[in-house]
Amino acid sequence: MDEQQLCYRDIASLAKSYRQRSLSPVEVTRAILDRIGHLNSKLNAFITVLEEPALAQARQAENELSQGIDRGPLHGIPVSLKDLFDTAGVRTTAASRIWRDRIPDQTATAARRLMNAGAVLVGKCNLLEFAYGIVHPDHGQCNNPWDTKRTSGGSSSGSSSSVAAGMGWGSLGTDTGGSIRIPASYCGVVGLKPTYGRVSRHGVAALSWSLDHVGTLTRTVEDAAILLQAIAGYDPLDFTSSRDAVPQYCEGLRESIRGLRLGVLEQHMGNDLRPGVADITQKAIEELDRAGMRAQSVRIPSLEQADPALLVAILPEATVVHQEWIRSRAADYAEMTRQQLELGALVPAVDYVRVQQYRRRLLAEFMDVFRHVDVLVSPTVAWEAPKEDPTVAAGEGSAEARRTGPYNLNGLPAVSVPCGFGPNGLPLGLQIAGPPMAEALILRVAYAYEQRAGWSQQHPSL
Repeated sequence: MDEQQLCYRDIASLAKSYRQRSLSPVEVTRAILDRIGHLNSKLNAFITVLEEPALAQARQAENELSQGIDRGPLHGIPVSLKDLFDTAGVRTTAASRIWRDRIPDQTATAARRLMNAGAVLVGKCNLLEFAYGIVHPDHGQCNNPWDTKRTSGGSSSGSSSSVAAGMGWGSLGTDTGGSIRIPASYCGVVGLKPTYGRVSRHGVAALSWSLDHVGTLTRTVEDAAILLQAIAGYDPLDFTSSRDAVPQYCEGLRESIRGLRLGVLEQHMGNDLRPGVADITQKAIEELDRAGMRAQSVRIPSLEQADPALLVAILPEATVVHQEWIRSRAADYAEMTRQQLELGALVPAVDYVRVQQYRRRLLAEFMDVFRHVDVLVSPTVAWEAPKEDPTVAAGEGSAEARRTGPYNLNGLPAVSVPCGFGPNGLPLGLQIAGPPMAEALILRVAYAYEQRAGWSQQHPSL
């Protein structure tokens, strides 16, 4: 089996090979590290590569499996983390000069749960500075494996790029306005933003306390379900985490979707879609219709207010997080990051409060629609990957997050799944969203579409 074939296998088949002893965690981890070694100069996906620690973890996994100690499907599987998840004894930079030499003494809850499930951590991934939509010049842009002259998207840049390029089987990212789903769409991978509180944010660098979500980037829907299973659940160290029971996400994946009601969000099928996007999205909807879903057009009455609301919510919350560094180390930020943080201090308190009121109304409107449909669909982004990441301060970031941001404002779960390629040959994503804690449902619909459409079998040529 050559490197390409090995690195693009799914987690379940790789786990089976471990238990049949036709492959070993050490062998696979070495292959991934070799792939990172010869691809990272093109993609700039990793800030830190953990070669020796990863091999030590792989050897431990191999020994445990040989002794009958089985931690589940992630045991011995190479994964990565967006570099704003704290890792004890390992540098965590948030792709900023501010944290250039920061070494935490604790590990983020979600990362720790992943490691407790036996996953092998191969590295920490590049991102937009502090996940705020700007590339810091110290770290540079992360490139798209489908076209290295274009961005992989952000802010979970390196996580999406590395997974698409076969440099690991999954990565944990964060999503404040679309920062998992947007790069997933650009790179042709599966990006899952769970319900607010479904996954602990303890030990993850904050951007916006009321909008931040921890989620996954993987190549397949089943892989997303496997990672979510490992990291979901209540955490006493995160007061926003949910006490709701965690279901078995893989168990219902293959159930029929026949008879489920599919809501097509009319306002997200508008004339801002670039050529080809509407057609490809419509074909995906027709595929779900052929699978037995009943499609209908729906509207959210106040959805047009979501773009400015997202901006008014995120700007002051981010400024509060960074207020001490803005006073003492302003010159260490990328110029546009600093400008956005300064802009956040100018948002009137009355506007911020009104946005919080709007968010309650928006959630109520979505919940009313969910009385009539089971899931909602739309394009994830209105276009293919651009050459550079849009910026929040210039207003471009709001347009990019037009279809993803509402689910940060209302906290509902949403997943982006590959649905084809645009006019430039670059991936596009279909976003599937559901009511609170309906991750199992949206993954089931995404899986049914993925299996019928087959896009997950296509990979970039590198």
